[in-house]
Formats: sequence, C-alpha cells, structure tokens
Amino acid sequence: MKVIGLTGGIGSGKSTVGRVMETLGVPVFDADREALALYDEDESLLNEVKERFGSSVIQPDGRLNRQALASIVFNDALALQQLNAMVHPRVAKKFEAWKNRQDTRAVIRDAAILFESGSASDCDSVIVVTAPEDLRIARVQKRNGWSEEEVRARMKRQWSEEQLVGMANAVIVNDDKHLVLPQLARLVRDFVEE
Repeated sequence: MKVIGLTGGIGSGKSTVGRVMETLGVPVFDADREALALYDEDESLLNEVKERFGSSVIQPDGRLNRQALASIVFNDALALQQLNAMVHPRVAKKFEAWKNRQDTRAVIRDAAILFESGSASDCDSVIVVTAPEDLRIARVQKRNGWSEEEVRARMKRQWSEEQLVGMANAVIVNDDKHLVLPQLARLVRDFVEE
C-alpha cells in the first residue's frame, strides 16, 4: 500500500484537497484532526501537557483549553517543539493502526507539518498544496475569525511554501484561478493508479 503525504501551509486548502481525494476513493488520515482528538482520548497526554504548560491550559471541566495552549506554543518555538514531541508519536501510532485497517492501493496522510514532524519519511510521495500568502491569510481569518497577526504567528511556525515545494513530489496550486479537480485527477492517476 502506498502512503501519499499531503501537506501545505495554513490556509492553503490542504484539508479541502483531502476531502476531494476521499471523494475520488482514496482514504485520508487527517493527522491534525486526530491530534486534536487525542486531547479528549488520552488522559496521559493531557496530564503531560498540564505538567509542562501549567493549569491555565486546562478548562474547569478538565478538557484542554486549546486557545490558551495555542497562545503559548505559537509564540514560543521551544514550547511548540516540546508539544509536538508529546503529540506526534501518538498520532503516528494512530496512523499505523488506521492504515492497517484500510484495503486500498493507496492512502493519504494529511498533515500540516508533515516534513517538520518527520512523517514525510514514511511516505512514498508527497503532494504540497500552495496558495498566495494574502489569500491564505484571508481564508484563515474568514474560517477562524483570527487577526492577521494570529495567522502570521502560525505561519511563522511552519515551513515556508518554498521549502515545502522544494521537498514535494507534486504541487497543487489552489489560488482560486487554477482548477483543482483536474490537478487532483492527474495526481490520483500518477500516484495512486500507477
């Protein structure tokens, strides 16, 4: 079974591309969604996060205060690195279990920090979704209601598009000018059906 990595900077449209890939019959593991789910499923992770980042990252009901944690890690590179070291091995285990349940020629491993986390090394090929920075910022502001500064803080903690494209096997341009579906159909043919 082939593992195809799918990544792109915040606001690039990577998750949308992943959903379209699913409609084309390729199962998609959304690592970012699975990482968020871990905070509700894995009490030991929540305890590690509380121990490292303090009780302010835990809500009164005992659940993760995502906004408080984000305000810490997206303003401190070391804190983000430490959080990733707690979360990524657990996400990798979830991916392996999920992959073993699939019965297809290929699967997609969708992750915002595919290269940064080292997950790309487990992929047979990697697709990067790109979009102009101003469009990415506008998309995230509309979707999340964040300020431009909040979006830029997150962008700063991810690899640049130039770095991602330099490591990619293929690129999807999602700039609202190029049609995405024909690009995806070609990539399914090239990477999944070959």
